[in-house]
Amino acid sequence: MPRTSYDLIHPRTGRTVGRLDATEVFETITDVAWGTGDPGLLFLDAINRANPTPHLGAIEATNPCGEVPLLPYESCNLGSLNVALLISERNGRPVVDWERLRASVRLAVRFLDNVIEVNRYPTPETARMARGNRKIGLGVMGFADLLIKLGLSYDSDEAVELGERLMRTTAEEARAASQKLAEERGVFPNWSGSIYAPQRLRLRNATCTAIAPTGTISIIAGTSASIEPLFALAYRRRHSLGGERFVEVNRLLLDYCTRHGLNTEMVIDEVQKRGRLAGVPGLPDEASRLFVTALDIPVERHLQMQAAFQRHVDNSVSKTINLSQEATADDVASAYRRAWELGLKGVTVYRYGSKASQVLELGTGEEAFHYDHAPTCDPQECRL
Repeated sequence: MPRTSYDLIHPRTGRTVGRLDATEVFETITDVAWGTGDPGLLFLDAINRANPTPHLGAIEATNPCGEVPLLPYESCNLGSLNVALLISERNGRPVVDWERLRASVRLAVRFLDNVIEVNRYPTPETARMARGNRKIGLGVMGFADLLIKLGLSYDSDEAVELGERLMRTTAEEARAASQKLAEERGVFPNWSGSIYAPQRLRLRNATCTAIAPTGTISIIAGTSASIEPLFALAYRRRHSLGGERFVEVNRLLLDYCTRHGLNTEMVIDEVQKRGRLAGVPGLPDEASRLFVTALDIPVERHLQMQAAFQRHVDNSVSKTINLSQEATADDVASAYRRAWELGLKGVTVYRYGSKASQVLELGTGEEAFHYDHAPTCDPQECRL
């Protein structure tokens, strides 16, 4: 029989202090994640295979949202480009403005490197690690809005291919910008022991890219969060101070209705009740395909999208794998295993109805909460 137990090692003494059964631990994790949405999983082997400074130690943890694996005393220095704005027109059709993306990446990398210098750090240890490795994490937000503007469904192979090209271009340009900064300002101080030294790849920053949840800054920017699909087309957002609720309707849907001569008032009324287009009468098939929401998307597609971005991200990707209320603990376990197979560094699942309180509430009518696949609060949106 294969060994299923493992040692518990005291982190300071290195001594074995107990043993646990791996299968039992995994089943406990999946049961609790099914019931509460937490914990997420980190795959430390994958994380440490990409550790740019192994001579400084193994990575054992990340920041709270999981997109930046960190050594002790390291800090986050993140920025996100609103890719929904990076569109131009060619032959009367919207296309990604790749040159504008590259220019934005170059500017953002320089800006984030400057932040390391002007920042005030809480402890000398944090200052030393931040300046020693000069890690930055440039990512994107507005990806779902970009797809809608381009006429692509999030639940499509074309969307996954675009996501990978988008992140590959961002990563290549970010690394080139870091090389240029190294020529101007010098490599990061811990470069000589890093994975880049044997390659003679002189970089200013030990890492350049990360995909953060952008739960707050995407609201400020008026765009969709991170690389997530739309949470819903209409929902109630509960203010953290006082609990007041605000109704929001997706503005791209309103534009779509106007352009296609649809009964906007009827559509708004229906999506305010339901939060999505499924079941709304009189709409073209394209509308439901284009404005697909988080729980209408299969788990495999969520994971494919995360993997497409992760392949070109130095740090990690913060993304939610949404599950219906009827999903089982075995479904959670399958999502975890598939995430590991795809080489992800971490994964978060969220089953509808697994939290009693939420910042976002689907729709404005009570029937929204009785659909088989009704979305609820995306945990990334619940974080400030």
